[in-house]
Amino acid sequence: MSSRSQHRKPGNSSKHGFLGILNFTLWTLVALLALAVVFSMLTYNILAFNHLNLIIPVFLGISMVILFFWILSKKAKVIATVLLSLIVVALSTGLFFVKSALDFSNKLNTTARVSQVEMSVVVPVDIGISDVTQLNSVLAPIASDANNISMLLDHINRNKGIRLTETTSLSYSSAYESLLAGEDKAMVMNSAYTELLRSNHEDFDNKLKTIYTYTIKKKIENSNTPKMNSDSFNIYISGIDTYGSISSVSRSDVNIIMTVNQKTHKVLLTTTPRDSYVPIADGGNNQYDKLTHAGIYGVDSSIHTLENLYGINIDYYARINFSTFLKLIDLVGGVTVTNEQEFTSGNYQFPVGEVTMDSKQALVFVRERYSLVDGDNDRGKNQTKVIAALINKLTSLDSIAKYSDIINGLGDSIQTNMPFETMMTLANTQLETGQSYEVRSQAITGTGSIGELPSYAMPTASLYMLRLDESSLNSAKDVIKATMEGN
Repeated sequence: MSSRSQHRKPGNSSKHGFLGILNFTLWTLVALLALAVVFSMLTYNILAFNHLNLIIPVFLGISMVILFFWILSKKAKVIATVLLSLIVVALSTGLFFVKSALDFSNKLNTTARVSQVEMSVVVPVDIGISDVTQLNSVLAPIASDANNISMLLDHINRNKGIRLTETTSLSYSSAYESLLAGEDKAMVMNSAYTELLRSNHEDFDNKLKTIYTYTIKKKIENSNTPKMNSDSFNIYISGIDTYGSISSVSRSDVNIIMTVNQKTHKVLLTTTPRDSYVPIADGGNNQYDKLTHAGIYGVDSSIHTLENLYGINIDYYARINFSTFLKLIDLVGGVTVTNEQEFTSGNYQFPVGEVTMDSKQALVFVRERYSLVDGDNDRGKNQTKVIAALINKLTSLDSIAKYSDIINGLGDSIQTNMPFETMMTLANTQLETGQSYEVRSQAITGTGSIGELPSYAMPTASLYMLRLDESSLNSAKDVIKATMEGN
């Protein structure tokens, strides 16, 4: 018996020695992970409510000291090993979710720093030209798009070794009409203007062919905004009319200013109709045109146009395209709105009262205007209803539990210049109070007409324009101001 005991002791000693080394290794790993967690919390304002951002670091620090002396005591080594392993898993999981959220934010912010436009050379489909080297000149609206046209022609010169001469045209619309009339062989095309031409010229897509394409990427000036420093702020929500890259320059069919007051827990959604006849900033040279046309000069133009119109500062913006809209509605499990007038659009009928919609139904609901009594104004109201329903879903516990799916699903289809730290500040405020937001909406009204008012972007086209009612505009300004001041 004594001999067998003597043989066991070295084995037991070796086992306990291994566990001791393992526990010190695990403790070191826990310490590093705890430091990473604390650093992330303090840097990005994570869980900065109810003093959790202070309580958790203190708790982790005390725990590390206790675990260290526990390991030194060499007692219950197996239990210590299991406990340390569980802590490693817990801290690693927390860091994984922080990294996922941070990567998502970085992706949104990265796309917000650049915009892209596809510049092309197009010719009539029935002409025997298939390469730009067969051309000597192109029609180009130099006055309205000089910089993009110059970059395209320079790229052709470098890539093909030819210098095309610009034949000046008044606009992309007039260039297209000249092309179809056989007056010229080719023209420059800016992808941001494609939808404008498509909506005003029948069979547009079947009459042209593209023989050269160059994608231009530019930095967005308004992408670097200061951190939020007050309880109230404005966010510009832009819904663009494209299914392509979120960075693509495009018309903005949805133009909503979201005024948020965290102190009073109020959100005001102000809709400006896409056809509003307003001075377009930046690329629009402050000339009057449809608000939606501001988008073809970039998101900065839309932001500055609305800032000038309402006399406010817009702190952040979020751009979504229709594919984003579809994804988000499905990710939150559909939305329910109160519909005020019955209408049918496409294959869907929307009765009066509460209507629960999936993504396809919601997309039809927010795009329809011809079946509504007040046309674009009623469409704006429907858009704000759906956004309000989304806000309620996204601030609910159920949607927070699905945040990983939302993050993975929306990364490529939305862009915003709101920093991650600001997003966390907003989330902390919501989690601390647990109070739901009161969402109100308003829409600017006006008088519509066709062909009476000229378009800067489409000077030869007879377009529908909405001349804004001054009293409606002034009233909207007052409500925005009151919301920001907490009234």
